[in-house]
Parts: sequence; C-alpha cells; structure tokens
Amino acid sequence: MALAFDEYGRPFIILKEQEQKTRLRGIEAQKANISAGKAVARILRTSLGPKGMDKMLQSPDGDVTITNDGATILEQMDVDNQIAKLMVELSRSQDYEIGDGTTGVVVMAGALLEQAERLLERGIHPIRIAEGYEMASRIAVEHLDHIAQKFDFGPTNIEPLVQTCMTTLVNRCKRPLAEISVKAVLSVADLERKDVNLDLIKVEGKVGGKLEDTELVYGITVDKDMSHPQMPKKIEDAKIAILTCPFEPPKPKTKHKVDIDTVEKFQTLRQQEQKYFDDMVQKCKDVGATLVICQWGFDDEANHLLMHRNLPAVRWVGGVELELIAIATGLWKDCAKVPRVDPRKAGKGNKMMIEETKRSIHDALCVARNLIRNNSIVYGGGSAEISCSIAVEAAADKYPGVEQYAIRAFADALDSVSIALAENSGLQPIETLSAVKSQQIKENNPHFGIDCNDVGTNDMREQNVFETLIGKQQQILLATQVVKMILKIDDVISPSDY
Repeated sequence: MALAFDEYGRPFIILKEQEQKTRLRGIEAQKANISAGKAVARILRTSLGPKGMDKMLQSPDGDVTITNDGATILEQMDVDNQIAKLMVELSRSQDYEIGDGTTGVVVMAGALLEQAERLLERGIHPIRIAEGYEMASRIAVEHLDHIAQKFDFGPTNIEPLVQTCMTTLVNRCKRPLAEISVKAVLSVADLERKDVNLDLIKVEGKVGGKLEDTELVYGITVDKDMSHPQMPKKIEDAKIAILTCPFEPPKPKTKHKVDIDTVEKFQTLRQQEQKYFDDMVQKCKDVGATLVICQWGFDDEANHLLMHRNLPAVRWVGGVELELIAIATGLWKDCAKVPRVDPRKAGKGNKMMIEETKRSIHDALCVARNLIRNNSIVYGGGSAEISCSIAVEAAADKYPGVEQYAIRAFADALDSVSIALAENSGLQPIETLSAVKSQQIKENNPHFGIDCNDVGTNDMREQNVFETLIGKQQQILLATQVVKMILKIDDVISPSDY
C-alpha cells in the first residue's frame, strides 16, 4: 500500500494487489486443475446408471430440486473454480448436442483426468499425454462404428424406438412415457430429411393426480381458462381468431386529461367506448370466428360484451403459444379451423416429481430424435465402453512412442465407467468387470455388459438395453477434448481475496 497525490494535491491510496495474487506453475498447476475436475466428476459418479443415486439441491431462494440428471445437477451447483466450470460446460455441450449422457460424459472426463495424473507423476509430458488421448479417442470412435448395428423403424413399427427410450427413463411408468415420447417425436418428424424440431413438442406438468394420468395431446395445450365463467368450455369445429393487439380502445402515447363535468359527457364517453368494443367484436364475428385468443387482456366491460355476443375468448396467452397455435392450424392471414377445443384435466404428482419427470421425458425425446437422424445403436450397460477398452488396449502396442502409455491409460479410463455402473448397482466392481471383460474376449461378443437391473444375463441385446451411436461417440470426443484443454494449462494466476 502506498500514498500518492494527483495534480491537484488530492491524496489517493495505491494497493499493490499483485503481491496478493497466487500463482501456480508447471506440474503443480496441472495437478490442481486435475483435482478440481475430479472433484466435479466424483459428485456425479454415484448418479450414473439406472440405479444411480439422486442429488438434492437447494437454491438461494429455498427451492429444492431432487434429480440424478447430470446437466441439471451441474447447472444448479454454485461453482467458483474455472476448471470446474469447464466440466459444467462439458455437460451442457452434451445436453445441447445429444440431450442424453450428460452424467456419463463428466464421469468419463474425470476418469481420464485421474489416469493423466498418474502419468504426470511418472514424468510423462502433458502434451504427449494429450496426443495419446487423441489417438485413443479416434480408435474408440472407429471401433464404435464397427460394433454399431442399425435397426429399422417407422410410423407403424415404433417398438425399437420405444425400447431405446425406456433406457433413459428410471421411473415406474417407463413403458407408457416412452411410447408417448416416441409418438410425439414421430408426429413432428420429417422422416425423409431425417430431421426433428423438438420446439414443436411442449411438455406440461400440473400438480395432482399420478404419473399414469400422463397423456399425449395431438394439438396445442394452453393452460388458460375462458375469460368469462359462463362461456362454453367445449367448442366443436372452432374457427380461431388470434389477436396480438389489446382488446380495448387505443390509449394516447402522450400525457392526457379528460374533464367530465356532466352526466351527458360521461354517457357520450361510455357510448363511444362501447361502440369501439362493438366494432372489434363485430369484425371478429364477420370473419366467422367462434373463438378469440388474445395475447393481451381486456376489461370487464369487453368481457361481458364478448359473452353477450356469444363469442368465447381466452386472454393473456403467451407469444410462444400463439406461434405454436398458428403453426399447428396454418393460421397466418385468416381464421383457422380446428376440429375441437375442449378442456383437459391434468396432474401428476408433486412439483419435484413433475420436474424430474419432465427432465426424463426430455431425455427420451432427444434419444428418439437422435435415432431418427442416425438409426445406428450400440448396446448399453457399459458394454460399448468395455469393447472399446479392449480395442484401444490392443492398438496401444502399434505405437512405439510414449503415447502408448497414454493410450493404455485411456483404456483404463473407459473401464472406470463400467466400474461406476457396477458400484452404483451394488455389485462387486472389479470382479464384475473382470468377468464381463473376459466373456467379451472369449466369445468375441461386444454385447456383454453390467447387469445393473439384476435380470440374470449380461447380454445387453437380450435385455434390450442400447444407446444411440452418435450419443456415445459424442461422449468420448467431448470428454477427450476437455481433458486435453485442461492438460495444456500450465500457469494459473488467481486474484487476491480482497
């Protein structure tokens, strides 16, 4: 700290904060970064798989979230460390690109960092480790292409899609929710272009009832009541008029004042407003509208007039919902005809259950979308990782340099995913992995994995447990890229605690 004066003689204090900054260099910086990444992966490790544990998170305002979805856990965690934030971004990237596998990608990255730490302690340069990881990831991705299988599906044969979506759902209603998810995706999918716009699918949850009450609505669900309780709740062959303007007289933009000093003037003003409302209602009636959906509100007088003129109305409907209604009905210039408008009673559980179910359905929707884009699959239960581990281990001998140590470490990291699955399922991890791995090598069958659900067979093909090929490849590629980025950081300057 030092005292100085400006040109006018006013004193000010100079704080030498540079001395207060902490700096880590070389191997110490890399170990600190690896430790931060491993800490985040350790949190999610116990949430991996169908028997994974849930996490309870409380926000600053007291809201409680219970979930085992990796992206949600990391999104709501208060993370300060910059390397830990990279792991959060890793999970977010997987969620954005694929929509599923957000926990697995972080666990994979944590396992790669753990193996890299051991290699650093043996004196191997981080750049050589990163290069070895890159080679190993290419081998693994190519091997996934080799063991992947294609299956056919269509609007009349949705069973393969349903079976795949069931692997992402962990609640008691797996089958019904998977069927709903698949039907929803197929209803908005362009199978010729192999494209799906998930923005056209809306997931709504209401408190009350049970999960079994969940249903698929081929239409638009708007969580609003009619503006007047005496308006009809059900309308057949409705003709909808969408209003994006306020259903009321225009208001001047400038400040104004109206002096009313006689009854006659008040009556004149009232008649003028009523005429304006009458004209608006008549315009809607003239185009044949039998239902008005308004983005803005309207006062009681307009509401009474709409009810009196037999024109049902819904007010305060959001802009996104209006756009969906317009897309679904083809409404752009004129009124749109729809077969029926009717009320629905909905409800499933408490708020936390609803939010978790919505996250599960989102994962199922993303899996169905990915399969429409690319209908290649690999089998789950850690079978794909174990098969890749065997292939990467075998390929390591072909590389004469130091990179072969990193390639073997990559194979060990792939095994860590299967070990985590076995641990979370209450099985003996090392014993289970060794048995499955030897079975794969002995029978040359990449379909053997961890029997998490205790079905009695390790063959994931018999259990119908599989994942999308592009999702698994994306996991390996994203985890490798983030770990390479962390290994290349050798100098960390942290600010002071002022």
